[in-house]
Amino acid sequence: MYTVTSRDGTTIAFERSGDGPPIVFVTGAFNDRYTCAPLAGLLASRFTVITYDRRGRGDSGDAAPYAVQREIEDLDAVIEEAGGAAFVFGYSSGAVLALKAAAHGSAITKLAVYEPPVPLGHTGPSLDLAAEIAELVSAGRRGDAVEAFQTRAVGLPAEVVAQIRTSPMWPGLEKMAHTLVHDLTITGDPALTEELGSVKIPTLVLDGAVTWDSVRQAATAIAAALPRGDRRTLPGGENHHIDPAATAPVLGEFFTVDPV
Repeated sequence: MYTVTSRDGTTIAFERSGDGPPIVFVTGAFNDRYTCAPLAGLLASRFTVITYDRRGRGDSGDAAPYAVQREIEDLDAVIEEAGGAAFVFGYSSGAVLALKAAAHGSAITKLAVYEPPVPLGHTGPSLDLAAEIAELVSAGRRGDAVEAFQTRAVGLPAEVVAQIRTSPMWPGLEKMAHTLVHDLTITGDPALTEELGSVKIPTLVLDGAVTWDSVRQAATAIAAALPRGDRRTLPGGENHHIDPAATAPVLGEFFTVDPV
């Protein structure tokens, strides 16, 4: 594990392996630096792959009050540590964060995003839900906060969430409950629609072949709104999950071919 200090003094933990041009992986809700490790591992023979814990997760620190700009500065710090510029792959809410970073001028040379969950023309999951989850976490009701996110933001049936609450993964989800406010703030920002026009770098928008209809619609709209956006559907991807074997060759090709 390595660390870098973000602009506000927060420590950001990351892993780095491989050799070649750097790719930084930015993950989504309930994710840490290990989420994209299988995908990164498939690219490590050709690229330097960097996965990091977004603030509030894993071994990274956090600071109040939360602001999306702080997360952009975290990514900037990791990119600077990678050599001053990098390719970036963003997943789910991490895809939205990466898009916002590119719009704000981060040193991203090419960007690929997988299933950014924001239908344009809408604010995504309600910012009211973010406030509610913050209150639940503050009251020590982390399990209820996770359940509220999964049922109302993700759209899982209540009976499915009830089953997940009895699974071994539940304590890990509760541990990250406070960071759901971060993800809802990022995806609920209506400014994204206008910001996409400022993303001038080549950007590849991906989704899985068997993902949710709302996610597919979001991917289509976002790709169309990007000045240099391209769109591709990959095999697999059931329920918003990445298929590393299907995704790695596409990323390898995209990050190798010189921009036109």
